[in-house]
Amino acid sequence: MRRVIPIFIMVLTLFSTGLGAQRSAELGVVIGASSYYGDLSPENASTNTSQYQPSFSFFYRQNLNNTFGFRANLGYGRLTGDDSLSDQVFRQERNFNFNSSVLELGLIGEVNLFGFGPGGNGPRFSPYLFGGVAVFRFNPLTEYQGQTVELQPLGTEGQGIDGFGAPYRLTQISIPFGAGIKYAINDRINIGLEVGLRKTFTDYLDDVSGAYVPFDVLRSNNGELAAALGNRTGEFLGTEPVDTEEGALRGNPNRDDWYMMGGFTITYTIFSDRGGSSKVGRRRGGKQFGCPTF
Repeated sequence: MRRVIPIFIMVLTLFSTGLGAQRSAELGVVIGASSYYGDLSPENASTNTSQYQPSFSFFYRQNLNNTFGFRANLGYGRLTGDDSLSDQVFRQERNFNFNSSVLELGLIGEVNLFGFGPGGNGPRFSPYLFGGVAVFRFNPLTEYQGQTVELQPLGTEGQGIDGFGAPYRLTQISIPFGAGIKYAINDRINIGLEVGLRKTFTDYLDDVSGAYVPFDVLRSNNGELAAALGNRTGEFLGTEPVDTEEGALRGNPNRDDWYMMGGFTITYTIFSDRGGSSKVGRRRGGKQFGCPTF
């Protein structure tokens, strides 16, 4: 993910070259929460407060006109899931848990449903829809015997063993989309609220997807720790490791994982073009608020 931040800076630079042709530009932050939806989500995941973890994002937005805009977004959040929060006995006995940080770089388009004009260019309030594409980095961890363990290198579903799949990648693509509202307090400061889902193309945000691998197969190929964390039912029951029948599922391999990020937004309008066909806006101290001069 160390390569992502330079790419983000490059994207901002490319966007900035077109400032003079844009109606307005903003720098902003989103401060809120992130949540995960997958094999380890409790049944009431959308309302269970334990699922929500802090998140924040920084973004650069360019408004092409009052209706359309786009932004480059760099976000960070935390994801968690725990079978102990489930009401289902079989999931409690399954006994998996995970947590992961997520670092996300996205390019997102926005549509202002009522029109929006930061910098005095138009309507001061509008709901909006957004969607785009993102690259994100994750790394599922679990708590085991008082230690924090990285799960992906272990191959808990037999990854790396002949006849099983390859290890899943920790850098993936997602499709962010959602909705929000925004309001221009004055020519420079804008506030809002947004919620966005992320459709991913991996079922391994939580390291759980397919079938159990026989304990002895995992232990002999991927090690004792992989075998212990590949099936944690015995740990829950306080017995020796439990071996399930061949082909028994750990999770649902037919449904990829999702995550959510959202919160309160605040932006600062750094550029506002009122020339051309647009109306000349209000003035501050006798000077029009527009593109800075050097």
